[in-house]
Amino acid sequence: MKLGKVEFCHFLQILALFLCLSGMNQAELTRSRSKPYFQSGRTRTKRSWVWNQFFVLEEYMGTDPLYVGKLHSDVDKGDGSIKYILSGEGASSIFIIDENTGDIHATKRLDREEQAYYTLRAQALDRLTNKPVEPESEFVIKIQDINDNEPKFLDGPYTAGVPEMSPVGTSVVQVTATDADDPTYGNSARVVYSILQGQPYFSVEPKTGVIKTALPNMDREAKDQYLLVIQAKDMVGQNGGLSGTTSVTVTLTDVNDNPPRFPRRSYQYNVPESLPVASVVARIKAADADVGPNAEMEYKIVDGDGLGVFKISVDKDTQEGIITIQKELDFEAKTSYTLRIEAANMHVDPRFLSLGPFSDMTTVKIIVEDVDEPPVFTSRLYSMVVSEAAKIGTIIGTVAAHDPDASNSPVRYSIDRNTDLERYFNIDANSGVITTAKSLDRETNAVHNITVLAMESQNPAQIGRGYVAITILDINDNAPEFAMEYETTVCENAQPGQVIQKISAIDKDDPPNGHQFYFSLTAEAANNHNFTLQDNKDNTATVLTKRNGFRRQEQSVFYLPIFIVDSGSPSLSSTNTLTIRVCDCDADGIAQTCNAEAYILPAGLSTGALIAILACVLTLLVLVLLIVTMRRRKKEPLIFDEERDIRENIVRYDDEGGGEEDTEAFDMAALRNLNIMRDTKTRRDVTPEIQFLSRPTFKSIPDNVIFREFIWERLKEADVDPCAPPYDSLQTYAFEGNGSVAESLSSLDSISSNSDQNYDYLSDWGPRFKRLADMYGTGPDCLYS
Repeated sequence: MKLGKVEFCHFLQILALFLCLSGMNQAELTRSRSKPYFQSGRTRTKRSWVWNQFFVLEEYMGTDPLYVGKLHSDVDKGDGSIKYILSGEGASSIFIIDENTGDIHATKRLDREEQAYYTLRAQALDRLTNKPVEPESEFVIKIQDINDNEPKFLDGPYTAGVPEMSPVGTSVVQVTATDADDPTYGNSARVVYSILQGQPYFSVEPKTGVIKTALPNMDREAKDQYLLVIQAKDMVGQNGGLSGTTSVTVTLTDVNDNPPRFPRRSYQYNVPESLPVASVVARIKAADADVGPNAEMEYKIVDGDGLGVFKISVDKDTQEGIITIQKELDFEAKTSYTLRIEAANMHVDPRFLSLGPFSDMTTVKIIVEDVDEPPVFTSRLYSMVVSEAAKIGTIIGTVAAHDPDASNSPVRYSIDRNTDLERYFNIDANSGVITTAKSLDRETNAVHNITVLAMESQNPAQIGRGYVAITILDINDNAPEFAMEYETTVCENAQPGQVIQKISAIDKDDPPNGHQFYFSLTAEAANNHNFTLQDNKDNTATVLTKRNGFRRQEQSVFYLPIFIVDSGSPSLSSTNTLTIRVCDCDADGIAQTCNAEAYILPAGLSTGALIAILACVLTLLVLVLLIVTMRRRKKEPLIFDEERDIRENIVRYDDEGGGEEDTEAFDMAALRNLNIMRDTKTRRDVTPEIQFLSRPTFKSIPDNVIFREFIWERLKEADVDPCAPPYDSLQTYAFEGNGSVAESLSSLDSISSNSDQNYDYLSDWGPRFKRLADMYGTGPDCLYS
């Protein structure tokens, strides 16, 4: 293999350096003057070590231990009496010493980046006594660096952004590579940067690693992202140096360099005239290649004949212009509108004004379509008044509505009865005249709010609504009365002229000028000797005593009739009675006892205590009566013996049967066994003198055909008989047979005239069996005819 001149020179340099370092690793012992050193009772001069640093190259790849250096003492005569030992970092594990010669070797590969130097201690001992012949000395083995680490980008990969349209040389981001080699020795850690991918758009500073733009006017809308590969190489970028790479993703951020533009110069939309106010008519959008705030727009109507009818707003999410209705549309009034709409960016960058105006215009034409509209009232709300004294049929007012369409269809009127549940009013279907249908009472309802419906004659589905507020005018039709129920008392020790009660009055009427009441005693009470009445002229009156000496034993209650007149036209009056009780009062005039019976009660019991005692006694009596009644009505078995009766017992009336599933009231065993005959049992609910008539026993062979025919005949008779009572229910049990011991339990044919059973005895059983006696006793053939 041939080497060039440069490679050959480098090789010679490295070889010379290696030989030099190997020559420096010889350590020599020299004599030095020092204090005497005493050992084993002998006096001699102390020897000391003089060292140079040992150096060893890292990353040694040989198979034999790497020679580091040699220790030697002038005490050593070469006769093997001296041995050398090592201690400290890496002794025995990394570094070993030949105890006879003092040669030091490294047994492992060393890495300066892991540990740059090792500190060890050397000792020369007498082999026989194992005593030191020289003091212990410390020395350092330094690891010599080689270029064995490539530069690394510890923060990579990188992401960065730069505004689009930035000028050349705009800084984007700085990248930094780190080399673990020794920066103080050679060029192993000196790094230079270069760009491997990303030209011609970006460049990098070789020494600083700053990435900059290399082309002007880079457009985000054309390409918004670039991937760069940056290399860092040590040895100042020379051949043989190690290198590392990283990626840098550069994103062009948006600037407002694109004005908005409408895709079309004009738009046309059709809308029905019935579209409600605030409804969306159309959505238009001006295109803008920018994003984010740079694409935010505002829309406005700058011209046209629909400025007051329509408005436009912006949808913040989509940046669309939303056209909505501000006023109701009317095809008969105007069939189309034209709008001039402008869209403009909200955030304009002055640097790019030269790219054109950042706004655009378009024309929007709105065509109004005709629809069949409901009738329209001339007023949204009609206010009418009527006196509560108005007679039925009195005209209150008139409403009017018309068909707004070109056909002008006739209109018919009606009242929404959900708003006039009591049907106080009527309306003429053709003229719209509202009249009274009932007598009115202002005190019950002062204002009636009704809804009038107007329907097209040709299309009744088109209904318009008008609202009418009818106020009822008051007349004086209510007499005044006491404002409350007064509880008036007079003390036994009251003096003449003493005020005992102040009264006032109310009137349900509502006169325009307010109420004015006049109080006086009735004619029969005007000359009484006990009380008098004083009208205070302020809608109140005062009751006063005319004498003293009231006594409960003589009269405990006085009734004072008071005559009250209102100021209506015509005026109304009423007589109200004031009840005055005579009471025993304390020194302050506060009533203590108002019952006349208090004088005759025992001293130990009050009236309240006696009432409580009586209430307790009555409660106990009622409880005893209830218990006795419940025990008497307790049900007992209807049969004297413990066997169950095969007949159905009537336990309630006016009750339908339970259907086919109701089998609890019958003994099914008796129905299934045709040969068992039971004796007639005495029933508790039957008068003892009357016994049941026993039925003849039939014994015949079961026949399914006969049984089915019997059932169907009874069903047909019940279905076609209009007089059959609804109390029976057909029960289906196990097969009975033609001659069943229990015979038929159905009473479907019991009421027929062909039955040989006489039920007249039911009339003698009392009122509880009256209904059965009426149904099955002799009488009319049809119960419900």
